[in-house]
Amino acid sequence: MFYYKLKGKILISPVEYRELSRISESEAKNSKGLIYALTRLNPLKSRRSFSVTDPSLIFLGEEGIHLLQKPRKISSNLPFWLKEKIKEKRVTSLNTEYPNWQEVIAYQFPISWKINIVGLGDVGGTLLIGLRLLGGKHLKGIGIYDKDPKRVKRWEWEANQIFDPEVIQTYPEVYALKEKEIFDCDLLVFCATVGVPPLGEEQEKDVRFSQFEGNSKIISEYAQEARKKSFKGIFAIVSDPVDLLCKTVFWVSNKNKKGDFDFKGLAAEQIRGYGLGVMFARAVYYSKLIPQTSNYYKEGRVFGPHGQGLVIANSIKNYDKKLSELLTYYTLQANLEIRRIGFKPYIAPALSSACLPLIATIRGKWHYSASFIGGVFMGAKNRLHPSGVEIERLDIPPDLEEKIKKSYQELDNIYQC
Repeated sequence: MFYYKLKGKILISPVEYRELSRISESEAKNSKGLIYALTRLNPLKSRRSFSVTDPSLIFLGEEGIHLLQKPRKISSNLPFWLKEKIKEKRVTSLNTEYPNWQEVIAYQFPISWKINIVGLGDVGGTLLIGLRLLGGKHLKGIGIYDKDPKRVKRWEWEANQIFDPEVIQTYPEVYALKEKEIFDCDLLVFCATVGVPPLGEEQEKDVRFSQFEGNSKIISEYAQEARKKSFKGIFAIVSDPVDLLCKTVFWVSNKNKKGDFDFKGLAAEQIRGYGLGVMFARAVYYSKLIPQTSNYYKEGRVFGPHGQGLVIANSIKNYDKKLSELLTYYTLQANLEIRRIGFKPYIAPALSSACLPLIATIRGKWHYSASFIGGVFMGAKNRLHPSGVEIERLDIPPDLEEKIKKSYQELDNIYQC
């Protein structure tokens, strides 16, 4: 093992980096801050950084859907002190194939977060209400932007007038943004959208995918701007389809003017999609109507995209394929059922997919969102530490594992270079 020090931070590697300054194992062992485990992987298929939460994740040879599966046996020759730091979530995997990899060791994890929302339609407005009510001490402020200045003014007035005199808490201030200030934040939430199919035009298809073409054009502009601004925060996507729009942002921001990848834009782990939370919530709702699935909210999980390709497991410990497929069917129909009775289904998504998971993200709590796994933005339970993203690893039964792999491959096939 090789040990290094760079900008006051400790780096370790199984291979030598001659350009770095060597230090002793003793100095690395006695350090108090994060330790960065260096790797060299293709940036198209791997994150720039993530939290090493068990020894099997350090010095990975590749990233992929297998990361969701808990390793059957963990054998490691790592020194005891390093294993202890891994248990404490104090080790970050750092991919030096990203040209801006050193930005990771200089990044200061926010204590109180500044959130900016782009797009104040049905979802953006509802999200804003939720963040104003629940953000509390975790948010230092909420910036809002929309192409319609009157809409911005309306929400600035109304959101700041949400207040309970009997509850002693801090309500995050809501303020209007100029276009040039959009990326002045720790977390940008993209809620802008075009081309939402009118009510009555569902035709049993996945409405989300029909929005991809229009929304990808809008979000590409923001991805390019994020690159120009060298944005260091999280680019959170709520607009549909979140999984594919995440990939759009990653690709667009990491291409130069010639159209070649140079990976000088947003790192894979900076981009996150918030659409899966409502699918879990809808499955909880329907599970209460089926006696055999009443424990779903405790034992069940959801994986994959926010729409077709969704995988629901009635239980990880007692997986039942038929019950899981039944829950999946009802959950996927929920969106269309709301539209059939004359309403756009945005309230539950804004709160269960966006508001609550976003707050969980900044608090380091488990939640559902899409993150980068081997080149695909795949929805699964995860949480964010100062050392990086931790994806939940489970003892997944073979039948369920095959369904997850199929969903993963379908997502990958939709959006190829």
